[in-house]
Amino acid sequence: MDALAGVRKRFAALEKVLDERSRRLVVAAESTAWGQGGISAVSRATGVSRQVIRLGLAELRRPAGRSAGRIRRQGGGRKKAVEKDATLAADLERMVESTTRGDPESPLRWTCKSVRKLAEELQRLDHQITYPVVAELLHGMDYSLQGNRKTKEGDGHPDRNAQFEHIHDKVRQYLRWKQPVISVDTKKKELVGDFKNQGREWRPKGDPERVRVHDFRVPELGRATPYGIYDLAQNTGWVTVGVGPDTASFAVETIRRWWDCVGKPKYPRAKRLLITADSGGSNGSRVRLWKLELQKLADETGLRVTVCHFPPGTSKWNKIEHRLFSFISQNWRGQPLTSLGVIVSLIAGTTTTKGLEVHAELDTRPYPKGIKVSDKEMAKVTLRRDEFHGDWNYEILPRTSGNVIS
Repeated sequence: MDALAGVRKRFAALEKVLDERSRRLVVAAESTAWGQGGISAVSRATGVSRQVIRLGLAELRRPAGRSAGRIRRQGGGRKKAVEKDATLAADLERMVESTTRGDPESPLRWTCKSVRKLAEELQRLDHQITYPVVAELLHGMDYSLQGNRKTKEGDGHPDRNAQFEHIHDKVRQYLRWKQPVISVDTKKKELVGDFKNQGREWRPKGDPERVRVHDFRVPELGRATPYGIYDLAQNTGWVTVGVGPDTASFAVETIRRWWDCVGKPKYPRAKRLLITADSGGSNGSRVRLWKLELQKLADETGLRVTVCHFPPGTSKWNKIEHRLFSFISQNWRGQPLTSLGVIVSLIAGTTTTKGLEVHAELDTRPYPKGIKVSDKEMAKVTLRRDEFHGDWNYEILPRTSGNVIS
């Protein structure tokens, strides 16, 4: 049972035997025990107005021996708005529900559902009401202020779950073989400069970090493009912060750097590499340059590179999203990303209680976008497609010296 339910239950049990004064003292005491926000919380739970609770609090603070206050006869006092206006509650609920359900005839269909707007519309229907009373009524109807929640993923692919199972089985197989498995993706590009960064951090009271009002790109600072790798077996991350566009060449170069510096020493006997990636972006399943660059990587390392793409619209299931990128965002929350050096340092400083370690470095080399890969070049990629969804699951084999193109 939550705290509000407890308040509601206690008040319901006592209300029958309380007079007016005792009633307001009980709810005032409950609001005191609740702490900050107690008046509003107890008001919602009991239906007693905030004004009455504040009156009770004033009586509780009154020194002993002072007048105990007036007790009205049963049924005395100002009548509630819904008691004086029989159609008020029904009109308000109809108005709110129509906007919630998207009724195109609602007068509030394209306006903000604030209590002031609702009060104005009710007044046009000849109801004598103010916006604080509208707020009280909405609380009584179990409405609350709520934001949007991301839950809809769009139309799912019919083989979505089957692909998840395929990736799961493939990952387990490679881990059992003690072959490297990495999850890759590009983190959201970030403006470099003294711009607002979401989140809050502890600072002296009244001394917030001053940042720019408008998020216009500063040409001399540009944008940062972080491309990340998460090693599922080692619980380690590698992020290369680029300064140019997010291209397949940049993505594979990041994988190459990770392999040379970390992957090869960690997996000296590796013959294969499994990459799980989204279906879009620089490492998309339809990007020819991605496959061509992976072919070069396979030739250089001698690894058989296996790629499994997540179905469209399911990028949040990729391990890197919630095992690496989410913690980076938490680590730099509220921190203006004033320079590329700051971004690299904040990424490298990301850790978790489960032992996550992250390496971050800067790559200032240009990676031109718009590179076209011809059919002739693609024909020389030793691509083996899986029997199940070969467009999402494929393997690139290293070419023999006689087949390698310059």
